[in-house]
Amino acid sequence: MQRFNSKKIVFIATMSALGNVLAGISIYLGPIYPGVALDLSHIATFIAAIYGGPAIGFLVGLFGGVFSGVYFGPLGTLSWLGLIGLPLGKSLTGLTTGALHKLFRVKQRSHPSIITLPLVISSYVPECLFTIFFFLSIMPYFLGLGGGLFMLGFILPKAWGEIILMSFLMAALVGNEGFSVFIASALSVYKTRSRP
Repeated sequence: MQRFNSKKIVFIATMSALGNVLAGISIYLGPIYPGVALDLSHIATFIAAIYGGPAIGFLVGLFGGVFSGVYFGPLGTLSWLGLIGLPLGKSLTGLTTGALHKLFRVKQRSHPSIITLPLVISSYVPECLFTIFFFLSIMPYFLGLGGGLFMLGFILPKAWGEIILMSFLMAALVGNEGFSVFIASALSVYKTRSRP
């Protein structure tokens, strides 16, 4: 089990706040369809998971998804269920991203950005499956709402587009030594590559 020192707790809080701010800005600036909007909160989730690992990625996804959960939940069409389901789905992406980066030892590779791109994209699969289950099974059962399949027709293409866009950003950030050093100083766990 991972221990959280004060630097890690501050990092989790900072990245969670960043995720909520990014969600708020992107949701208000990028409405797509009623109940569907651009959401870039996963930028913070990916940074946390890649540099901090699966547990930190999970927590930042969970806490960084609160704004989306409130906006699309109690303030939107998903009621109280959105406040639970959206952050939980986002936490799955954080957990998966951190686990895949640890499994493939991305930090030890000489060109980490090359493998970061497909790993970030594939890390969305568990959240995607959860989203499908949420809209087709959980929502109708608890809220009696139909139209989940119709909503998924807007939500999933939008989400995959966001993830692909963010994967290029993450690949660029992971390949940037200055950014890695900056995050390492905030987190004190990421070992940067040594230059030849």
